[in-house]
Amino acid sequence: MDFYQEFLREIKKQNHSDKQLAKLKRSLALKYKLNQVPTNIEILLNCPEKEINLFKHKLLTKPTRTIAGVAPVAIMTKPAPCPHGKCAYCMGGVNSYFGDVPQSYTGKEPATMRGIRNRYDSYLQVFNRLEQYLLLGHVIDKVELIIMGGTFPSLPQSYQEEFTWGAFKAMNDFSKLFFNKEGLDFIKFKQFFELPAVDLQDKKRTERIQLKLAKIKGIFQEKELAKEQQINETAKIRCVALCLETRPDYCGEKEIKEMLKLGCTRVELGVQHLDDKILKQIERGHGVKETIQATKKLKNYFLKVGYHVMPGLPGSSITKDQKMLKQLFTDQNLRPDALKIYPCMVAPGTKVYDWFKAGTFQPLTTEKAAKLIAEFKETVPEYVRILRVQRDIPTYQITAGVDMTNLRQYLTQKYQPKCRCIRCREPKNQNLDLKSTELKIKKYLASQGEEYFISIEEPKKDLLLGFCRLRIFNKQAGIRELHVYGTATGIGEEGNIQHRGLGKKLLGAAEKIVQKNKIKTILVISGIGVKEYYQKLGYFKEGYYMRKDLS
Repeated sequence: MDFYQEFLREIKKQNHSDKQLAKLKRSLALKYKLNQVPTNIEILLNCPEKEINLFKHKLLTKPTRTIAGVAPVAIMTKPAPCPHGKCAYCMGGVNSYFGDVPQSYTGKEPATMRGIRNRYDSYLQVFNRLEQYLLLGHVIDKVELIIMGGTFPSLPQSYQEEFTWGAFKAMNDFSKLFFNKEGLDFIKFKQFFELPAVDLQDKKRTERIQLKLAKIKGIFQEKELAKEQQINETAKIRCVALCLETRPDYCGEKEIKEMLKLGCTRVELGVQHLDDKILKQIERGHGVKETIQATKKLKNYFLKVGYHVMPGLPGSSITKDQKMLKQLFTDQNLRPDALKIYPCMVAPGTKVYDWFKAGTFQPLTTEKAAKLIAEFKETVPEYVRILRVQRDIPTYQITAGVDMTNLRQYLTQKYQPKCRCIRCREPKNQNLDLKSTELKIKKYLASQGEEYFISIEEPKKDLLLGFCRLRIFNKQAGIRELHVYGTATGIGEEGNIQHRGLGKKLLGAAEKIVQKNKIKTILVISGIGVKEYYQKLGYFKEGYYMRKDLS
C-alpha cells in the first residue's frame, strides 16, 4: 500500500508523460522492493473510490496495447470422446490417465485450467479472460476467439451453436456492463469483480461471480446465436476472427457450412504428417488424401487454413520429417496459411508411452527438434505464419521428448534462423514511418487456385505491417484474410499502424487484381465484428460473406 499511496500522491501533484509515469513506477517499485511493477489497472484498483475518475484520466489514456493487433481469447470445450477413437500419442480425453479432460490435453495448460475453473462454460470462460486482459491493461475491443478441445465439428450441432452463442453473448454483455460512451466504467468493473482481490483464483469469490453471471447469461434458445452475432457487429468488444479445430476427415461440405454459420474465419487441421504409413502406425484414422481434400474445400470457401504437424512420430525419422516439412510448401495441394509445429511427446496413458518403455520408440530430443525446426524456418514462405512451436504442456507431465515449453525462444537464440514468416516480421511495438512502406504482391498456386499475398512492408527493417490474402478460382474471387499489425488500437481510434488506412489500401489492391481478371464480384470471409468496417467501404452482406460488385 505504501507504493500505491506514494505513487498517487506524486501524480496528483502534476501531469506526467507516459515515459515519466513508467519511470516513476519503476523507481517506486525498487524503493518498496516489489517483485514486479504494478500495472495502471492495479494502481487504480488500490486508489480511493472517490478519486477513481481523476486517476483514471491520468492512467488509462494510453493503456498497454496488445502487440499482435487483437486480443486472443482461447476457450475450451467440455471433454468428449474423439469420433474415430484415440491416436497412439494422444494424452487426454474422457477417462484418460489425466482424468476427464479435453482430447489431447492434460488439464494443466492455462486454457484448460481456465476451462475447468469455469466448468467448460464458454460464457464464463470469455468473461474470465476479458477480466484478466483488463487487469493487465490490454485493449480488448477486437477479440480473436479460439475454440479448443478437440474435433469441434464432431460434437452435436446444438452444442456447437450453444457454445458459440455463449462466447458471443459474453462479449456483448461485457460491453454493456462495463463500458459507456466515455469508455471503461471502472467503478462498476471493480465492484462486480470484487477488486482488488487478494487471490484472483479464490474459489468463493469465483463462485459468487459465476452466480451473478449465470443470472445475466440466461438460457440458449433457437435463433439466439444469430441475434448475438448481429449485436456483436457494433458492440464495444467485437469478435473479429473465430478459429475452430478439426480433423481432415471431419471437414466436408456439411461441417464447413456449419462452421461458417458459427462465424468461423480460420480452421486448423490436425494433419500431423504427410506419410500414410506413419499415419496408419499412429492410428490417426485418415490419410494424406483427406488433408488435400479438406484444404481445397476450406480455401474454396475462402477460409484461412492452418495445419498442426508433428515431427518425431513413431515410424518417422529426421529425414522423413525434413521431407514432410518441405512438402508442405512444394506441393501446391497443401500450402497452408499458418502452422503449429508440435514435436511428438511421450506421456503416461498413451500407446507411445508403452512403446517408449518397451524400447521400440524414441522421441525427438530437444536438441534434434530445435535443429530440425530452425533449418525448416529458413525455408518457410513469407505468406505463412508459424503460430506455435511446441505444445503448452508442463514438462513435469511429460516422460520423454522435448523438455522445455519455450522451444521457439531456445532455437531462435541458439541457431538464429533467418525466418521470414509473418510472425517473425511483425512490427510488434515499433513506431514506423508509414511513408517509407511499399506494397508488394506475391502470386502462387494452391489447391488448383491462384493465391495473391498482398502486403505492405517496411523494406529497410524487413517488417510486415499488414497483408491481404486473395484467392481466385473458377472465375470466383474472395478475400480469405485481411490483417494490419501493430499494437491493438481501440475501434474508432488511430494507432501507430492500425486505423491509418492500410487496410483500405490492401483492399483496393485486391479489387484491382479481381478487375484485371475480368471478375465483377468480390467476396470477403469477414469476422462478425468486422462487417461494419466492410460496409463503410461499399460491401454488403450476402449469406456468410461480405460482397462488393466491381464496375
